[in-house]
Amino acid sequence: MSTAPLLIELGTEELPVKALPELAAAFADGVVAGLAKRGVAHGAARSLYSARRLAVLIEAVASEQPEQRSEVLGPYLNIGLDAEGNPTPALRGFAQKNGVEWTALERATDNKGERFVARSVKPGARTADLLNEVLADTLKAMPIPKPMRWGNHDYGFARPAHWLIVLLGGEIVEASTLGLKSDRMSRGHRFHYAKPVWIAEPGDYIDSLRAAKVLVDAHERRERIRALVIDAAKAVGGVARIDAGILEEVQCLNEWPQAITCSFERDFLRVPQEALIATMEANQKFFPVLGAEGRLTEHFIGIANIESKDPAEVRKGYERVIRPRFADAKFFFDEDLKQGLASMNEGLKTVTYQQKLGSYADKVTRIAALARSLAPAFGVDAELAARAAGYCKADLQSRMVGEFPELQGIAGRYYAAAAGEPLELAAALDEVYMPRFAGDAIAPSKLGQLLAVAERLDTLAGGFAAGLKPTGNKDPFALRRNALGLARTLIEGGVNLDLWDAIDQACAEAALSVVSAVARSKMKAVADAETKGVAVSEEQSGGVHLANHRSDLRDFIFDRLRGYYADQGVPAQQFEAVLELKPASLTDFDARLKAIAEFAQLPEAAALAAANKRIRNILRKSEDALPEQIDPDLFEGHAESGLHGAIDAAIAATDPLLANRDYVGVLMRLAQLRPKVDGFFEAVMVMADDPKVRGNRLALLKRLSDRFLAVADVSQLAVG
Repeated sequence: MSTAPLLIELGTEELPVKALPELAAAFADGVVAGLAKRGVAHGAARSLYSARRLAVLIEAVASEQPEQRSEVLGPYLNIGLDAEGNPTPALRGFAQKNGVEWTALERATDNKGERFVARSVKPGARTADLLNEVLADTLKAMPIPKPMRWGNHDYGFARPAHWLIVLLGGEIVEASTLGLKSDRMSRGHRFHYAKPVWIAEPGDYIDSLRAAKVLVDAHERRERIRALVIDAAKAVGGVARIDAGILEEVQCLNEWPQAITCSFERDFLRVPQEALIATMEANQKFFPVLGAEGRLTEHFIGIANIESKDPAEVRKGYERVIRPRFADAKFFFDEDLKQGLASMNEGLKTVTYQQKLGSYADKVTRIAALARSLAPAFGVDAELAARAAGYCKADLQSRMVGEFPELQGIAGRYYAAAAGEPLELAAALDEVYMPRFAGDAIAPSKLGQLLAVAERLDTLAGGFAAGLKPTGNKDPFALRRNALGLARTLIEGGVNLDLWDAIDQACAEAALSVVSAVARSKMKAVADAETKGVAVSEEQSGGVHLANHRSDLRDFIFDRLRGYYADQGVPAQQFEAVLELKPASLTDFDARLKAIAEFAQLPEAAALAAANKRIRNILRKSEDALPEQIDPDLFEGHAESGLHGAIDAAIAATDPLLANRDYVGVLMRLAQLRPKVDGFFEAVMVMADDPKVRGNRLALLKRLSDRFLAVADVSQLAVG
């Protein structure tokens, strides 16, 4: 069977930038899936696209389908033939439906008996005859929620379509869609090559369009832009900031990218550079140029989709569109500096955080109380912690954050520094929001870590107290993300904090806020009712019964930890082994988990895990009251006395290790007990008839189990 490369290109008006990569992938995947569905063999496929086209180039596509074999099961013989062996109406109908005489039907046998079968072999269809159908199915399945219609046509697409190429080898395949008929004529750059581009065969496609000033390979386009930007920044003595998301958008906007080096007035550099960078990247898709120590310079790089004869005019245009945005940012910044951080903070009293939890000023008060209380665990001065926490939401009242919400925290850092606050405090106002997203680092300073933990504790406790616990995909206060950020900060920051005490305090503070909100609601309801002369029930007055959310919140945080460690490849059994103890310190949790991971690699681990599981099951089922002391006089053999002595020695050896939280050392030492444990279970019947002997043995096993449980429940590692 012969093969040939296949090219399908659909030319359009400029496609939506953010949707373009997804549309291109869907187009290529749809064609590939359509061929596979019809049994047409093919080689590797390439998704190619630009702002004005979607294309797929596939190597070595078979010229036709393989033979189409079919087998249709018919009636069983006792139904298909009458007593004289003549065909029944059922058999005649089956044969007619399948286009054969009943005598030409074959027979097959299954577990119910012999039956008639219609088998047929048809030659495969030509691939060229299938492609129109493949294209139609592909376009129908495209992810276009709101297709655009043009002219008076009843069909639609993401943008109006203007040309269609379908080439199999060097031959045009007849196909039609969206009012277009296929040919071999593509189109080049809108301005540099405003005429048709002849595509002789699929293999010429990329080079032919490159000659027409179109880079149709997204990877080539992306890397060209990257290289142009890097070189342009280097030429002005800086380093380009190339955000991956902005680079992706820019490559989707351009078919023949050219770098234009621009600049703005240095006076704008007094504005927080994050605001200027946000404007350049998000609003204009420009690439900022950084200088020493990552500071923004007055230069930026724009990417034009044209080789201009007068680049200076393009440069002027880019500089002109950015100047008003910069001027606005400078105005907001200057006005905020006049207002001052303290005045912004005062304004938080008028902004509601959550109906039951009061204003942002109330939230800041709770965070400050938590920060003051938790400061010793972080090695931070309590007064500095409370002062920093008191300003941690102030910039929400700034004009800068009102215009650039993504600068929350960053703006606070600038305003605190301008107000003469310590640099450590100013930095913490930014770090309180770290980690901001998945994969982001935690706050680098201890003060920042303290604020990050206190802020998240209040958000979590308040969310649970106000009945905002996430359900399904709904999590309006991002409690899942806050719980993970809290846990990561404690673990990765190495902060040995009693989290349960901290949660108790946070929940108590949140409960007071909710009670206050209920009281306010009740007073208003009563006042309104008295005005109308109507009696008010407890429900109408806003009365609620606060549940103890502490346990739920602990479990919620552990659920986030489960995913955190799963992403690191920690087996579920090891996580559950430590979770059984629910350590109050997450750094302690982490240390135990690392110890369990090392223990699990030992050759003794499986046997000791099984033994611990057996011990736990025996103790769980036993109704005996265990003695407080183990009586050696009740031992009946060396297996018991030997294990007893080995346990005593192990406990004496591991006591100082436990005191120092050397959990690896503890488990390594306990692993040495395996021979004694194995010998005990081989020689001793634990559930002896004599209750004293039985209780003594159970107490011995409990002593062994308790020492393992001082680190983790290793029985969770047992298989089966």
